[in-house]
Amino acid sequence: IGDELKINQPQNFHFLFGSLYNGSLPNGDRGRRKSRFSLSKRPKANGVKPSTVHAACTAQAAKAISNKDQHSISYTLSRGQTVVVEYTHDNNTDMFQIGRSTESPIDFVVTDTVAGSQSNSDTQSVQSTISRFACRVMCQRTPPYTARIYAAGFDSSKNIFLGEKAAKWKTCDGQMDGLTTNGVLVMHPRHGFTEDSKPGVWREISVCGNVFTLRETRSAQQRGKMVEAESQELVDGSLIDLCGATLLWRTAEGLSRTPTIKHLEALRQEINAARPQCPVGFNTLAFPSMRRKDTPDEKQPWVYLQCGHVHGYHNWGSHRDRDRECPMCRATGPYVPLWLGCEASFYLDTAPPTHAFSPCGHVCSEKTAVFWSQIPLPHGTHTFHASCPFCAQQLSGEQGYVRLIFQGPLD
Repeated sequence: IGDELKINQPQNFHFLFGSLYNGSLPNGDRGRRKSRFSLSKRPKANGVKPSTVHAACTAQAAKAISNKDQHSISYTLSRGQTVVVEYTHDNNTDMFQIGRSTESPIDFVVTDTVAGSQSNSDTQSVQSTISRFACRVMCQRTPPYTARIYAAGFDSSKNIFLGEKAAKWKTCDGQMDGLTTNGVLVMHPRHGFTEDSKPGVWREISVCGNVFTLRETRSAQQRGKMVEAESQELVDGSLIDLCGATLLWRTAEGLSRTPTIKHLEALRQEINAARPQCPVGFNTLAFPSMRRKDTPDEKQPWVYLQCGHVHGYHNWGSHRDRDRECPMCRATGPYVPLWLGCEASFYLDTAPPTHAFSPCGHVCSEKTAVFWSQIPLPHGTHTFHASCPFCAQQLSGEQGYVRLIFQGPLD
């Protein structure tokens, strides 16, 4: 996507997926592998919906699986028993698929997010836990353009296979349903993705789009309890976790309230125009261009994370354990460069960047910092912790962020 997202398209739905990176993937966005992915109304509907159910190894079931023009989901109950559900074309929906596979059915290729990684080489030694065909999103082609998420995506043969080890069951109305190996988790924020947002509760989404409480561990055989009062409908600010990558869902309406890249650039220039100074070297500090977001320069602001005092880089107050003593208040703690958060869709408001995440030093507005510091993001197969949305690094310190204290020019 370009710097500006064109959202004034009332005749079309327009949604945005974003993964936890600071504006682009470490090695840059390419094709279907990028940090942001825009969903717009397709020229022709490609959605599908369940139709016929075939039990056991019947000729119809075998035909449904082998027919490459026929979408189907196969549920293997045992070596000799498989249930195949045929899916038929749905003129009212568009389907978008997400996963690790680079095969053509996948619209948005995702890779494992490694906290603080600067290049894809940092991630290649990690064995991926993301499914090749992780999930699919079905969007209504007419207002209100409702978007619903389902676990698992169709492969190149238009099939989804749930093997013997996958959690699966027959529903009370005679249909089949199941969960993928590592699951698809969703959290809808309370009060939307606004200045009043509060964390919601993480749930697991099934292959048929039903909502469940979380399993004991990510790949446990026993499913959680069904939550009938909740829906798989995505809302502005919904978080989707694929066990290795977390995605943020934004709507056109929600994006209209968030800052643009131009606005963030104007805020950067405003801070620099105030000519903040280093209290030790008395040199003027300046945030670098947002295109240079990983190489510190000589004017780069640095912060003492224990107290929030902003300095230029200097060697004063070094300790053997790499912590530094602030010359302003004598607080001892990490001393890191500050980076502006460049992914505008992660911001809750358009307020100035006054706070920095700890320990990474990414800077954003106060309400944005408070919100993300309260969000427990899935990590591995059974733990949760708050992370910086711009680099996925686990937050540290009492709050996970610090208010920045700049010193103005002496003149």
